[in-house]
Amino acid sequence: METSISRVYSEFSFHFVSVYQRLVQFYGWCMSRADPRVAKWPLMASPVPTLLIAMAYLTSVYYGRKFMAKRKPFSLRGILIPYNLAMALLNLYIGLELAMTQHRKQYNWLCQPVNYSDDPDEIRIASALWWYYFSRLVEMMDTIFLVMRKKWQQLTFLHVYHHSTMFMLWWIGVKWVPGGSAFFAAMVNSFIHVAMYLYYALAACGPKVQKYLCWKKYLTILQMAQFVSALVLGLRALVYGCDFPLWMQYALVVYMSSFLFLFGQYYRNAYLQKKQLSQKKNR
Repeated sequence: METSISRVYSEFSFHFVSVYQRLVQFYGWCMSRADPRVAKWPLMASPVPTLLIAMAYLTSVYYGRKFMAKRKPFSLRGILIPYNLAMALLNLYIGLELAMTQHRKQYNWLCQPVNYSDDPDEIRIASALWWYYFSRLVEMMDTIFLVMRKKWQQLTFLHVYHHSTMFMLWWIGVKWVPGGSAFFAAMVNSFIHVAMYLYYALAACGPKVQKYLCWKKYLTILQMAQFVSALVLGLRALVYGCDFPLWMQYALVVYMSSFLFLFGQYYRNAYLQKKQLSQKKNR
């Protein structure tokens, strides 16, 4: 009996070590194909800091709700206005950096290979994409503020999914493909975020200003249009071919599809159903 247990334990240990070694080899292989230009940039040497931050974010959401359950919500108006204005400026900087540099380099919006050279403009594109990744970290404060203000209706699965996954996936983007066609999604999203954070800054001014803010619906439509355009470009690249990493194209298509589905649900619940209920009441 002891011999059979020892044999099973020995085989399990062998397979565990074998799987672990293969994972280590695969990790080393992946890291060897990363862009060396970004290796020494903040947070880019290893995925561990990004994963730990994402885990801390999710933990904060879970325990933050429990912590605030029996406490009064914070106003935070004095923080929200400058925060949202600062985020609008950061996204404006990122969007303009990408827009002007890609225009100077005459990027092809349908398919642009990644240039891993030390060309100053290509480094500038990579740097702007790093700032875009970093802005996803700062944007996690959106959720913290919602928790502190007890805005549970806005703390949806879509919100948490968006903020946690964008940060992790853009670490991958900057690590392996900081340029080429990756510029498009970041550029468009940055400009949309300028309008979004300006809206939030105005909304934080209070009811006297909020009554004039009737364009939140159109921000959602813009976001959905962005996902559709990115999805179409990704599918086009898969069908017709593009000298851009194939694995990233597949990841883009899957990720944009998930966003389109979730934002579509949000739009239906937030606007279409409310409109239908309002029409029924007026009959």
